[in-house]
Amino acid sequence: MKVIGKQKNSKMCIMCGLDNEYGVRAPFYNMEDGSVMTVFSYREQHQSYPGRVHGGLITSMLDEMGLRALWAKELSEKSFGVTTSLETKYRKPVPYNETIIGKGMIVKDTPRFCTADVALYDKHGAILANGTVHYIKLDVTKIADNISAHEEMCYLIEDGVTEINFE
Repeated sequence: MKVIGKQKNSKMCIMCGLDNEYGVRAPFYNMEDGSVMTVFSYREQHQSYPGRVHGGLITSMLDEMGLRALWAKELSEKSFGVTTSLETKYRKPVPYNETIIGKGMIVKDTPRFCTADVALYDKHGAILANGTVHYIKLDVTKIADNISAHEEMCYLIEDGVTEINFE
């Protein structure tokens, strides 16, 4: 599927923060169908049992993709919100040190709330985990004190990715 743009990364987010030494540091892309996608690998530091990623970090990525799906739909990174509920279904063990592909799509959007369907796949397209995330939209100043979204979401590093497909 064709990439139409890349989203910014933050400084310290556990999923996208480029300055977080323990983070996943995943890139996110706006796709031609209005979804968001990512291609990344968890590392050994993200394990629960040997060879498997911790379920909390799997759910964290699903959560991250949900709000980023809103940014992909709007083609803007101005909307913010917080998760009100999230349901995760773990389908298969998620390995670390292997390519993982994530996809999120907004399925309901109102002026105050939105809902995203999100999933993680292996590089062959087999579903590893999926879920539904519900958000309440809030101004960033109501989410955290002393935050500047412009300062935190500061990295836009173009990488030449023009398509994301399964093998």
